[in-house]
Amino acid sequence: MVSDADCAPITLRDASRYSCNQIASVSRDTDLAGPETPSTLNPAILSTMDWLSFFLHWLSDPRQIGAVAPSSQALAAVMTAEIAPEIAPVIELGAGSGALTQALLDRGIPQQRLALIEQSPRFAVALSERFPDTRVLCVDAVALGFIDVFPGERAGAVVSGLPLRLMPANKVSVILASAFARLRPGGAFYQFTYGLRPPVPGRILERLGLTATLIGRTLVNIPPAAVYRIASPRLERPLAFHPKHDPTQSTPFEHRGAPSFVHGSDRRFLS
Repeated sequence: MVSDADCAPITLRDASRYSCNQIASVSRDTDLAGPETPSTLNPAILSTMDWLSFFLHWLSDPRQIGAVAPSSQALAAVMTAEIAPEIAPVIELGAGSGALTQALLDRGIPQQRLALIEQSPRFAVALSERFPDTRVLCVDAVALGFIDVFPGERAGAVVSGLPLRLMPANKVSVILASAFARLRPGGAFYQFTYGLRPPVPGRILERLGLTATLIGRTLVNIPPAAVYRIASPRLERPLAFHPKHDPTQSTPFEHRGAPSFVHGSDRRFLS
């Protein structure tokens, strides 16, 4: 069985030199394909496991997780309501325990066309076991602009479970600029928030030429949430990710070298 310690750290500068397919691989243990893997469990059991795993992880690092429970099925349904198979590939930021991931699969996105960005090694390992054909990247979302997630192809949507409201403003700017650099024209960024205001401050949206549109709410989530579609209606091409946004340079927020990649049925590492 793979462990958190198997994730070797990389820096954002390292990540900028590699695509997912250029990283040496190490096979996972073969016993993960047995009958007791998470993907074969009863949905009710999976939901309970998701909640417990998420809550315990929140206790260990509440600032990073940003919520006390994983997204509910109701929130996941609103978040993915506009997602269709033809939108693929799709990038998910802050995949956590996989609640939104499962909803994306239920909407018809093939696992091979789904990339999961998750900073937590514990969650990343669990995601790779539960969704073995997805591309799991164990890295901070600010590195997205430096990683060729789907070589030669841009995504149709980015679905985010990140706690953007708890992050410094310039980190939010970098994440959004990075995401739109990976989106094709007409692509959208989906984000939920627990507050009454949009998840991204207006000044950041204005600076990046983006708009935020409320597309739904759910009161049965813990806590109640609203979902926004963030888009760039005036642009005919994706936002450029400029070197001045490079988070490896001087920035007011702290970023430590992120763990490695977990890709499909393989663990992928950088030394």
